[in-house]
Amino acid sequence: MSARTARTRLLAATTVALAALALTACDNGKGVRDEGPSTASNSSSQPTGSTAAGGTKAKPAGETGGSTAAPKSTTTAGTSGTSGGSGSSGKNGSGTSATRNPACNGANAKTTATEVSRPLNHLLLTVTNTGAKNCDLTGYPIARFGEAQSVPPVAESTHPQAVVTLAPGESGYAGVLLSAADGSGGNGYTAKTLVVGFAKGSSATPALPAKGVYVDDKLTVTYWQQSLDDALAY
Repeated sequence: MSARTARTRLLAATTVALAALALTACDNGKGVRDEGPSTASNSSSQPTGSTAAGGTKAKPAGETGGSTAAPKSTTTAGTSGTSGGSGSSGKNGSGTSATRNPACNGANAKTTATEVSRPLNHLLLTVTNTGAKNCDLTGYPIARFGEAQSVPPVAESTHPQAVVTLAPGESGYAGVLLSAADGSGGNGYTAKTLVVGFAKGSSATPALPAKGVYVDDKLTVTYWQQSLDDALAY
């Protein structure tokens, strides 16, 4: 046997002896043991929302006592629709206010025309309810002087805050600016007749002074008013 062969066999025997010693050490409890699945592994294997201890399911966040939170109610501006129903006070297409009483006109009221000293060049129209029920005096007098082909405009600044309602025997008023006080008006003439139309119903023909009244292109009327002073304020 050669020296090389002897060394090889000795090395193999030594390796076997060392392996046996290693196995003996493991049997004595000093080696690595299989501890089974790790806790982290168990935790990660559990599905989200699994049953909690005692058989009670975990509740989603925001859920209390098994009831769903009620949605917040929203309030929008203008929900007070009840007040919107009172639109009867708005103007209708003719520029007059909607009313609930019969209209005052030549059939249930008496109309007079009076020339006043103040303000200058003014005429006062007075309508008195001669009926047995309230009537509403809406809009403004549609006044036609003499043979005029048109009627005077209304002063918009005189629009009343509320509908003029006349109880039986009560009166409403309108003022008429006949002509410019400073003489700046043109196309003047003297009118001896007057026809007054109303928003609804028949017209009236109040008498003018015997000498007539002088009118020019500044002729303007006011809306019907509850008070005489308001009618002559324009």
